[in-house]
Amino acid sequence: MCTTCGCGDAPKFEIRGEGGRPLPFGHVDAGKAVQLFGAGHPHDHDHAHPHDHAHPHDHAHPHDHAHPHDHAHPHDHAHPHDHDHDHDHDHGTLLHHHGTGPAGVTVPGMSQTRLIEVETAILAKNDGIAASNRRVLDALGVFSVNLVSSPGSGKTTLLCRTIEMLGAAPLAVIEGDQQTSNDADRIRATGARALQINTGKGCHLDAQMVGTAIDALRPLPGSYLFIENVGNLVCPAAFDLGEDAKVAILSVTEGEDKPLKYPDMFTAAKLAILNKTDLAPHCDADLDAYEANLRRVNPAITVLRVSARTGEGMAAWISWLRAGLQEKAR
Repeated sequence: MCTTCGCGDAPKFEIRGEGGRPLPFGHVDAGKAVQLFGAGHPHDHDHAHPHDHAHPHDHAHPHDHAHPHDHAHPHDHAHPHDHDHDHDHDHGTLLHHHGTGPAGVTVPGMSQTRLIEVETAILAKNDGIAASNRRVLDALGVFSVNLVSSPGSGKTTLLCRTIEMLGAAPLAVIEGDQQTSNDADRIRATGARALQINTGKGCHLDAQMVGTAIDALRPLPGSYLFIENVGNLVCPAAFDLGEDAKVAILSVTEGEDKPLKYPDMFTAAKLAILNKTDLAPHCDADLDAYEANLRRVNPAITVLRVSARTGEGMAAWISWLRAGLQEKAR
């Protein structure tokens, strides 16, 4: 898990429309360009009962979920973590919490035990908010899917084709990317409601971001909610968003051993979509080897072979979604 994604208190969020104009929550319409922005400063507002609604969201004010997404320490990735905005934290204390400095240099006096404690606290706080998200979605009978994958697996193309095939079924989409609203714009072109979350240097969505987006989108009872996560096969595996299922999308161009290299993601997923099967003959992809490796890390996983471009296998995917929605209605 990436320990840099969320130490400290949560940033506040607001919804902005075209031109950066603030919008009230619950006013995200089909075809309208909106984005979720962090205000960039920590806060100390910690809900004693996070997001515990048994009815559609009816707030007249932003719902500030407390979550740990306040980058309070060096980013342990291969790229430098160079914030351009002020942080209200002590970077000396930060190193004490995490044990390693840039490039993995060990910091004297640090312990793995302390690192595990910090990770556990991050996930526990996130899981509490995720549980609240789940209660809201369950009360509404909304079937929610968290789409996870590497960049370039074809998530957005698959989602656009899915929306078209679902026809008039009510649905909403939460789009996660570090920058731009390109994918949300593609979703809105289908006529669906979509809200873009830009995570900046963050490498995954977390439960508060999704809870805030749910407040803004107000999904209809008995509808679908698609969450397209940031392209990353590591951190999104650890962060529960309150979804009914993680769906891992794997392109046939990525290599048959991808599930073995990133087992946590495929272990967490209920369904794996082996996408771009139309390209398999051109890249000598062994589809049986893909499936065998998926089941090595997760024997219970369902695997669908799909080409979003040609439509191959899409009917089975749509049937899986409809069955999930029917189950929520029981």
